[in-house]
Amino acid sequence: MNIENLKEKLNYYGSLKEPFLFIISYDLSNFYVKPLKDLPPQIEFAIDSQTTKSKREEELKKYPIPFAEYKKSFDILQEQIREGNSYLLNLTAKTKIETKLTLDEIYKNAKAKYKLKYFDEFVCFSPEIFIEIKENKIYTYPMKGTIDSSIKNAKKKILENEKEMAEHTMVVDLLRNDLGIVAKNIRVEEFRYLDKINAGKKELLQVSSKISGKLESTWSERVGDILVSLLPAGSVTGTPKRKTVEILKEVETYNRGFYTGVFGVFDGKSLNSAVMIRFIEKENEELYYKSGGGITCDSNAKLEYEELLDKIYLPF
Repeated sequence: MNIENLKEKLNYYGSLKEPFLFIISYDLSNFYVKPLKDLPPQIEFAIDSQTTKSKREEELKKYPIPFAEYKKSFDILQEQIREGNSYLLNLTAKTKIETKLTLDEIYKNAKAKYKLKYFDEFVCFSPEIFIEIKENKIYTYPMKGTIDSSIKNAKKKILENEKEMAEHTMVVDLLRNDLGIVAKNIRVEEFRYLDKINAGKKELLQVSSKISGKLESTWSERVGDILVSLLPAGSVTGTPKRKTVEILKEVETYNRGFYTGVFGVFDGKSLNSAVMIRFIEKENEELYYKSGGGITCDSNAKLEYEELLDKIYLPF
């Protein structure tokens, strides 16, 4: 079974304290785990990198799915919410894009906290941490809620918006429960703080929280069990997680693949990882950008569609 193979491989390198890179797809059916010393040059990554905005600008053409098609999926999710099958669902879509840049050039120019280029297949420049483990403590930083920082009183509007508050609270509650599966002494250390995200020509404000838990000192020997127990990430699925994943599989019109999976590095002592959002994939020599956002009972279809498009950018 793929998941058992994944756990076994991760636990093996963790037990050896061997530094390694891991890349895991959204549904855990595909993964890549490799010691850093054996990593091929076609895979590049950066963790906790500088996010200073560069002066480079590059035109990006978008060919999104029609609003009517998005609305059809949105309405199905609203019906699922009304029936009590889910309270929050992260609806995503793939958008064909055109740029003169190659994936390699996009990777090299992108300014993001977490970056990954996987052969000539995809590039990811994520602002969202999945989990960090250091000094026997595990941390996660759910990110839910975005607004254009140029909007008047943007900070006040996003923090006082009831829909955004409800959505973020549900994700925090979900991830508290997730961490409780693998750790003890779960605490919400910071609730709803703001980060600035460079989104090409725009600057976005993104709402995050910080949650922590305590692990045993032998955690690296079961790093595979920890990661698999927490996947897929709550911020890119919804709540309750299992039922929401089933609904999204029926509603979304494409395969997410590695998008909304995770990647990270174990350096022999600590672990740092990211959720693979802000994601461009090559398919039959064409480029597709995968993006999405959380849907609750208070969501507005038009605004959610606009958010999906706002998240399609090159962070230069």
